[in-house]
Amino acid sequence: MYVEPASSPRSPVSAREYTAVDRELKYRVLTRRELNRALLARQQLLDRVRRPLPRAVEQMGGIQAQYAPSAYIGLWSRVEGFERDALTRALERKTLVQETVLRGTIHVVSRRDFWPWRSAVHETDDAWLRRVRPDLAGSRRAAADRKLRAALADGPRKRDELVGLVGKDGWFAAAVDLVRVPPSGTWEQRRADLYALAENWVGPNDADVEAGRELLVRRYLAAFGPAGLADVRSWSRLTRDQVERALERIGARSFRDEDGKMLLDVPRGPLPAADTAAPPRFLPAWDAVLLVHARRTGVLPEEYRPRIFNTKLPFSMHTFMLDGSVAGAWKVERTKAKAELVLQPFAPVPRKLREPLREEAERLVRWHEDHAVSYAVRWTKSTS
Repeated sequence: MYVEPASSPRSPVSAREYTAVDRELKYRVLTRRELNRALLARQQLLDRVRRPLPRAVEQMGGIQAQYAPSAYIGLWSRVEGFERDALTRALERKTLVQETVLRGTIHVVSRRDFWPWRSAVHETDDAWLRRVRPDLAGSRRAAADRKLRAALADGPRKRDELVGLVGKDGWFAAAVDLVRVPPSGTWEQRRADLYALAENWVGPNDADVEAGRELLVRRYLAAFGPAGLADVRSWSRLTRDQVERALERIGARSFRDEDGKMLLDVPRGPLPAADTAAPPRFLPAWDAVLLVHARRTGVLPEEYRPRIFNTKLPFSMHTFMLDGSVAGAWKVERTKAKAELVLQPFAPVPRKLREPLREEAERLVRWHEDHAVSYAVRWTKSTS
């Protein structure tokens, strides 16, 4: 790996030698606000972008999509002129793919990232299953894989049929890669209930495992960096050794946060100034910038985290950001003719930010409910 001090040429330094070099090298310290702006820039949340959807999704580090509309809303906030049909078409044309790619969680990723990512985490996924359900490893898992391959050899099938063949435990344990097939898991048909063999839908797996791990770590840092090694591991579920080897191949540069923690980054990753303006943005439930691997950036203030993620809200909630941080929740209420976006601030919204937030909310509700006759934005009292 490369460690880059603030004013010295790069020199290769192993991740295991950090403690020794700390005494000799000086690192640029990044404030929380600088980390916040770096994340927003890389997540395409400072300025909407014009680029093909697969490239936009790669820049996001994939899209976490337990709730199918989240992928659509996340792209609307990031891609200029995004239309819902564009994502559905990309899924139909297989330039984007949905599967339980990382941490047993549904993600939307580009076709070219799919097999490298899956190959990168197969080993650690297997280790995780052996740890949490050792009774499902071995022959039971292999039997489930054989049954699923045979059942899907002639094309996609419904989830309930497949679970009926292998049982709930077999479905949970199966190692064979299955993808969600449209129209299942789209805006139009949100339930993810139609599956195909990944090798039939995407093509054969010819990915190199080590190259896949390097790509996975590179995508994470390009989308969420600079970040700590533990953050990379939390997001990817790779081992420390696997991440360190990937970082060495990437030639990662190094920084410190305000608490002295080592941060790693891809070469030439954008680092906007701390005073860069951050416009109001609307996020879907489970947007990856809100998860714990990105908490160093302050996008989700810690006092609000229990509101967003708790056992009473298994599907979380949609949120909006002001000045780069979550400031409230939102939802759309619909009658036969009228669509209304309801804003629930967590604290009073400064006067200068109210109109930009209202304008963005109106754009969202018109996109979200494009067949309504009338539209409105309604504010509720802050819940501080």
